[in-house]
Parts: sequence; C-alpha cells; structure tokens
Amino acid sequence: MRVIIAVVAIILLTIVIVWLIDKFVPRKLKPVINILLWALIIFLGYITFNSVYDEIKFNKLKVERYKVVIDRLVDIRDSQLAYKEVNGEYAGTFDKLISFIENDSIPITQRRDTLVLDVERTRAFGGVETFKTETLIDTLSYYTVRDSIFKGDKRYRDLAKVGVGKEGALFQLQAGKLDDIPVFEASVDKAVVLDGEEKYLIDKEKQAISIAGVKGATVKIGSMEEVNTSGNWGKDLSTKE
Repeated sequence: MRVIIAVVAIILLTIVIVWLIDKFVPRKLKPVINILLWALIIFLGYITFNSVYDEIKFNKLKVERYKVVIDRLVDIRDSQLAYKEVNGEYAGTFDKLISFIENDSIPITQRRDTLVLDVERTRAFGGVETFKTETLIDTLSYYTVRDSIFKGDKRYRDLAKVGVGKEGALFQLQAGKLDDIPVFEASVDKAVVLDGEEKYLIDKEKQAISIAGVKGATVKIGSMEEVNTSGNWGKDLSTKE
C-alpha cells in the first residue's frame, strides 16, 4: 500500500509541476526548471525503488529467520509430548525439559488380551468356571528421548534459545491444565526474531493474518487457551513437519 501511494503521488506531482511550468514559467527559465524536474523525478523514483527493495529483502530475511525459529519450536513440541507421555503433564520450564531429554527414557510397550478366570462369576454360578478378557501391557524395551528425537545431536541443550534475531533471546515457555487436560505454549515475539529491521516493516508483519505465513504478533507452538499442539505458521516454513 505504501508503494502504491508513493507511485500515485509521484505521478500526480509530476503532472502538477508540468502544468505549473507551462502556465507560469518564462520560456528562458524552462530548461533550468526541466533539469530540476528531472532531478526530482529521479530522486522520487530512487525513494520508491528503495521502498520496494527494502520490503523484498525483509520478506526474504523473515522467511530465513522463521525457519530457524520454527524448527526449534518443533523440537520443543516433540520433547514436550515425550515428557507428557512419561509424566502425565507438560514441563513448565526448560530446565525440567532439558533434564528430561538428557536423562529419561520412554518405555516401548505391547498390549495383548488374555483370558483369566473370573472368580466372582465362577462363585456366582456354583463353581462353573467363567472367564473374562483382560488387557495386559508388556514393557518390551526403553528408548532415550535424546536419541529418539535428536539422533545424537546436542542441540537440545540450547532448546530455550531463539537462535536468530535479538542476541541471547529466549523462548517463553508455559504449561498448565485446561479443564484438567494438560496444555503448553512456547513462543517468541516477532519483534525479537526480526530485530534490526525497520520498525514499520516489523509492525506490519505482526499484524499478518495470512495462513501461508506466520499469523499474529508471535511465533508460537501449542496454546494455553485451547488443547492444541500445532504452530501458527504455514507448513512450507518448517523442514520437520
């Protein structure tokens, strides 16, 4: 919109200046005025070009930074799901989550049905043996979260770090329950991810609602307001989903 307004303004300004020159400027001064006019047109054209080019560069940079952030958020989500499988809830701090990844294991189980004697019904039927089906869960083995999710990579130690944008920035992590159902949310403000860029471009990006990009003012995964473990971005931005 800013570009369209700038282009329209240049066209209108040029028309007005040409009319004024033709109407009021003496003939002998017209060459000088024409030179100044061309200089003004070139200057305005340069400003317009820079406005367009800056936005193109910004759009390219934001995609590159979002991909880094999103891949880290996916790691957080996968680690949280493993934590919940063992503990019945999500981790509320990165210290807990990282310690879990490094030290805990998840059982590999197998469910099987078996027939067992139903003592109460057998007694009720005067000793006639009656059987019932029970489901047994056998633990076959264990796997470590570190090896399963991170394949030996030690990047989990930096799980709390955003990794791009503002130096030293960390994700915000929350966990709790919603109607007795465990929920979590990990997020970072877009202004942190896009730190160093023009403020008006960041403000515009924080208002984004397109499903192809990242919706809203933050990049996040999970939610404290609904039972949801998805991220607020389009699938083309993640290399892990």
